[in-house]
Amino acid sequence: MNSGSGSVSEMFGSNVFSDAVMRERLPKDVYKAFKKAVQGHEPLSLATANVVANAMKDWAIGKGATHFCHWFQPMTGLTAEKHDAFINPTPEGRVIMEFSGKELIQGEPDASSFPSGGLRATFEARGYTAWDITSPAFVKEDGKNIALFIPSAFCSYTGEALDKKTPLLRSMDALSRQALRVLRALGNTTSTRVTATAGPEQEYFVIDEKFYAKRLDLMLAGRTLFGAPSPRGQELEDHYFGSLHERIASFMNEVNTTLWKLGVSAKTQHNEVSPAQYELAPIFSTVNVATDHNQLTMETLVKVARRHGFVCLLHEKPFTGVNGSGKHNNWSMATDDGINLLDPGSTPHENMQFLVVLCAIIRAVDKYAKLLRASVANPGNDHRLGANEAPPAIVSVFLGDQLTDIFEQLAKGSAKSSKAGGELMLGVLTLPQLPKDSTDRNRTSPFAFTGNKFEFRMVGSSQSIAGSNFVLNTIVAEILREIADELEKAKDVKASAAKICSRIAKEHGRVVYNGDNYVEEWVKEAAKRGLPNIRSTVESLKTIMDKENVEVLQKHRVLSRGELHARTDILFEIYAKSINIEALTMLSMARRQIVPAVAAFAGSLAESVNEVDEAGVSAKSQKALLKKTCDLLDQLNDGIEKLDKAVAKAKAVDGAEKKADAYFKGVVPVMHEVREAADELEKIVDARCWPLPSYAEMLFVK
Repeated sequence: MNSGSGSVSEMFGSNVFSDAVMRERLPKDVYKAFKKAVQGHEPLSLATANVVANAMKDWAIGKGATHFCHWFQPMTGLTAEKHDAFINPTPEGRVIMEFSGKELIQGEPDASSFPSGGLRATFEARGYTAWDITSPAFVKEDGKNIALFIPSAFCSYTGEALDKKTPLLRSMDALSRQALRVLRALGNTTSTRVTATAGPEQEYFVIDEKFYAKRLDLMLAGRTLFGAPSPRGQELEDHYFGSLHERIASFMNEVNTTLWKLGVSAKTQHNEVSPAQYELAPIFSTVNVATDHNQLTMETLVKVARRHGFVCLLHEKPFTGVNGSGKHNNWSMATDDGINLLDPGSTPHENMQFLVVLCAIIRAVDKYAKLLRASVANPGNDHRLGANEAPPAIVSVFLGDQLTDIFEQLAKGSAKSSKAGGELMLGVLTLPQLPKDSTDRNRTSPFAFTGNKFEFRMVGSSQSIAGSNFVLNTIVAEILREIADELEKAKDVKASAAKICSRIAKEHGRVVYNGDNYVEEWVKEAAKRGLPNIRSTVESLKTIMDKENVEVLQKHRVLSRGELHARTDILFEIYAKSINIEALTMLSMARRQIVPAVAAFAGSLAESVNEVDEAGVSAKSQKALLKKTCDLLDQLNDGIEKLDKAVAKAKAVDGAEKKADAYFKGVVPVMHEVREAADELEKIVDARCWPLPSYAEMLFVK
């Protein structure tokens, strides 16, 4: 396919029922009514929905679509879809293609078979999907099947949220309400809505599918449960931003063209730190659209990889000992009239609007650090957070030199100056002078200011960004509410705003840290500062129902206590089920693949020892290798039996939290023991006998 600028321009969004398409296909009055509904000025009427539905149907059929589906994001972390054909029978025995406003607005999937955390009994099946009118519908091609996809929220028969999108949409409204109050108090009379924006960078691994087919652990658990380190890993630092392999470049090209048709602004692609690891980054969009687009991105990466003979791995840590994969969530706030509230301007110390928003975010991150940490808790992230290639489990904020200087000035009373960036002189006349940013970047920080946005780097590569973003939206909304309450009563708003910023700088300076987050000294320093360091998913999930977390989510109508409790139980259940799958897979691989292979190798060694002895020659080396092999095999078998009992014990535990705790404390440590023995065996067993593809093969063979 020609990838010239003209063809890309024509291709981009060609499968999206976009604003331009609606403007062209809808009557002017219907288009205006729909836009008012999108902007929240008035509800969407059924009459308007009927006209939109008919236009959407005609457009989709023109693209070859035969079906439509409400596309939603249940608590599985994946997406769900139920396809219905446009056909309706006629009395003459024929069919006509119809699509009503009612069908567009509301769907009815079975709610009992999705995770509900007890909100729904198994026999209570009814649930509803509701069209998210702020996220455009699109046509998607899956092989020969072409369908109209309608981004939707998903709730129970009694109205509780059963998905990831509903609390996100609620949090967006909460943030907008409180941010507008602050803006009005500070003198902004033109903005009518504030929207959270996001640009999630997606990291992933790609390996040849022939290796994947031989690894039960990758197929069932998404990560390698066994694997000795490759003789060469990422230590040469030559893969990062290196030249793209032709097969990988071709794969990326198809990913891009597929996403561009769907209106996903995939912009940046490159090799990541680890061999076989890559990254794709989009341009910013509103946070709910960004969430939809990231789900499409993950799905596209997986599907397109197969067409190129690859398998895409989205697990946070598919390979031990090399870089894990995250999803850097770049988050900001923008008004409907184009103001980025996190743009510091050239003199940020004089930009009161920016300083108030900045301080609000810093207070929110410090006050609700445990909730923010819990928003990225999953089994995969346990292998990544705190390792020497990812942010630690300690939540801190990087501001950089310029903003830290201003923040420290505020703590002392008021900010009166801003450090400038200047220019870089490279010492070569033929190279241009480069403008130097006023602040360096810190890739080790979990929550870093990067020019005009914050980058939340703790999100796992397999996770939906909805969870971390609805938490961010809500906790920032709460601090903006506090500030608005104070400003609205103030006689001198500017003086009051300055006092608020100064107070926050004094009270929350502990969370600001610009140094290396990977070093042990920071762990000790963070403990002195009183910052929480919650290393595991289970321990993190236990904090969700803390009083202050329940209160903030309830206050802003993002999640009720019941919805939050159910969601927490679901996360505990997912953890326990994930570890159970890993443990059972490990047992199967160890018993049916590794033990027989090692036993056969030991047998051949024993024969070799006997033959050498019979020849009257010393078999010292063979005997030493045989003893080591047999000792490790005994260690492996002991671990297998121990793991079998640990899994049975954990399975018998009742209650979501207690079961997750049992798997974390009783099963996971034994899994480490089993792996340790097996990986040592891989280092000494004849490569021709070893039943699993090695790390070296998977990471380096393209």
